[in-house]
Amino acid sequence: ALADVVTVMHEGKVLVDGDVNDARNSSQVQAIYIGSGSQIVAAKPRVSARNERILLSCSSVNTFYGKSHILRDVSLTVHEGEILALLGRNGAGKSTLLKSLIGITSATSGEMVLDDQSIANLSSDQIARLGVAYVPQGRGLFSGMTVAQNMELGRIKRRTGSGIHWDEDRIFEFFPRIRERWLSPADYLSGGEQQMVAVARALSGDTRLLLLDEPFEGLAPAIVEELFEALDRLRHEVSIIIVDHHLDLALALSDTTVVLETGSVTHTGPSKELSLDINLRRQKLWL
Repeated sequence: ALADVVTVMHEGKVLVDGDVNDARNSSQVQAIYIGSGSQIVAAKPRVSARNERILLSCSSVNTFYGKSHILRDVSLTVHEGEILALLGRNGAGKSTLLKSLIGITSATSGEMVLDDQSIANLSSDQIARLGVAYVPQGRGLFSGMTVAQNMELGRIKRRTGSGIHWDEDRIFEFFPRIRERWLSPADYLSGGEQQMVAVARALSGDTRLLLLDEPFEGLAPAIVEELFEALDRLRHEVSIIIVDHHLDLALALSDTTVVLETGSVTHTGPSKELSLDINLRRQKLWL
């Protein structure tokens, strides 16, 4: 360690001020900054909420950025109550697929059907009103606005009856930290708290399909654990598609994994198989 002394703070309060070893061995510091550890969190058995009713289906979806062919005949299905992990290397097309599903990027060809209704040619606001919500990489909160104001913006034109209705009390059940920060400016929150607000804002209104792009990125381990547990509970309320580079967590959380490579689906199967079989994981994910 480079430091001789260390000051550890949490939520504006000093936890430890002094010797490095005192901070390293503090159970309070470990609980707040380290948590149980991703391996322990991932190893805990999860109960699937997936049923046989298909909520979303994509068939032969192609997307271009200019002349660049990004998504190549992508097909997948998401069932009600299912968490689907969308995995692959950087540049594989994962984020582009999420943007295509929410209408930010237009699919050039192919079909996308949400609960028997085509969404392939709809705008992003039309898709949002059908109960699809998107949390982009980087959170996308409005700085200078309170948590409450951010949440209210998430509800504009999205109280439609399509999906589960999420009012404040329902959101607080899953993200109790948000109640404590309700009147605070969103840019004053920690990264983990901002991510929780971003997810909660996406749920605001009436939501049935949640699209998450790198929700665990850059978060302290203890916050990752807290968010993971909230998402695990959410599977009983909404379907989720998650893109994340934390493989152990993504595989543990999800029911199904779809692997993309250079815009094409190269593997679809139960996440548990990839979680338990390291050789299969290396074969399909190159990791």
